[in-house]
Amino acid sequence: MNAVLLAVKWLCLVWAMTWPVTMVTGIRNPGRQRHKDVYVGEHSKNKHRGRIDHKLMRQDSTKSLLIKTEQLLRIEEHDFAMRPGFGGAAIPVGIDVQVESIDSISEVNMDFTMTLYLRHYWKDERLAFPSRSNVSRTFDGRLVKKMWVPDVFFVHSKRSFIHDTTMENIMIRVYPDGSILYSVRITVTALCSMDFSSFPLDTQNCSLELESYAYNENDLMLYWKNGNDSLRTDEMVLSQFFIKKFHPSSGLAFYSSTGWYNRLYINFILRRHIFFFMLQTYFPTMLMVLLSWVSFWIDRRAVPARVSLGITTVLTMSTIITGVSSSMPQVSYVKAVDIYLWTSFLFVFLSVIEYAAVNYCSTLEEMRRLKRGKLPTSYNTSKAMAFDGCFHDSDIELTPFPRLPTSMTSSHHRTPLQNPEDPPIEGTRLRRQRSVQENVDLLLSNSYLIDSYSRMAFPLSYLLFNTIYWSMYSS
Repeated sequence: MNAVLLAVKWLCLVWAMTWPVTMVTGIRNPGRQRHKDVYVGEHSKNKHRGRIDHKLMRQDSTKSLLIKTEQLLRIEEHDFAMRPGFGGAAIPVGIDVQVESIDSISEVNMDFTMTLYLRHYWKDERLAFPSRSNVSRTFDGRLVKKMWVPDVFFVHSKRSFIHDTTMENIMIRVYPDGSILYSVRITVTALCSMDFSSFPLDTQNCSLELESYAYNENDLMLYWKNGNDSLRTDEMVLSQFFIKKFHPSSGLAFYSSTGWYNRLYINFILRRHIFFFMLQTYFPTMLMVLLSWVSFWIDRRAVPARVSLGITTVLTMSTIITGVSSSMPQVSYVKAVDIYLWTSFLFVFLSVIEYAAVNYCSTLEEMRRLKRGKLPTSYNTSKAMAFDGCFHDSDIELTPFPRLPTSMTSSHHRTPLQNPEDPPIEGTRLRRQRSVQENVDLLLSNSYLIDSYSRMAFPLSYLLFNTIYWSMYSS
């Protein structure tokens, strides 16, 4: 018994002496335990790899859905570089378009920018899948690169892009029988050949053309899916145009090297709003022409007033013409606005020339009076003119305007046997017609008549011009 107790005490003493050493060793080498744990964990994973991967795959629903979609549509089993029914009849591809907006129309570049939803409809039996409820499946643009889609492009387009905020605006819907709807949101800038002969009273016909790039009519047949109802538009309001009509059409395009291709057209007719140009161009031009006529009521001796008024109106018309030309393309034909502006400029210019004629005739009239002795011989024309270029009444004694004869049946025009109270006999000329030279001499000797006639001739002529102009281009 004592021997047993002695043995137990000895074992306890040995354990008590070795326990601190074990603790210190464990603290100094912590990596052993971690390496052991890692080894055990990796060994466990390798031992049960199949079961763990299966659990992870079940937890990652996105990865599982992608794998199921590829398996469901059997994408890996077919070569989608070839069109459906390759080697057979042409595949029909239906198109419908919803125009979201017409963003801009540029006369200078002769183009327009349009945002639209382009939808394609076709059938690819390679993507058919079994379904009891006949429910379609919808995917985004990530599936497009793995399947065949029509290669439709825009003819005469300058720039185009697919919207990609926040993801690419692409939608694919696959039905169990293999029917496919492919929708994409696009902004395209395309050429529009505009005719500015009637600008700004013009109507423009523009079109956006769709066509397959690689497949001719033997491989792919483009058509409007719902006829005239295939083209739909949202409510659109443009700043300078009124949209009169949107309508689709179709045709064929021939290329000498590749053959005939189906082509679809989105046609729209634009009528320009005239009110903006009335405020910016026509009304200012009319006012300048009317302002130039004010000089007809200013005394012909007020040289600075009439000259400055004429130069101001001419320069203003030049500014208006330059501003309109800078905002228009450099076309080689005459536009309607050019006719109006240059005709108005001609009226303004003629009003300046009219005063030049009045001033010249007045000078000739004064020189003739000086030669006839109606003005004193000591009279000096240069002294009679002030520094402002005007003749002053204190320097010149102006004779009253001669009164035109009311009747040319004076005694020297009557025959000797004719009594003034007797009625004229047949064949007697009552009034002698003045020749052209006499009329010119009358105007030269009476320069004030030029202003008098101009007050009536200029407004009537301009009114006649406006009547003809607006009746021609407004119809």
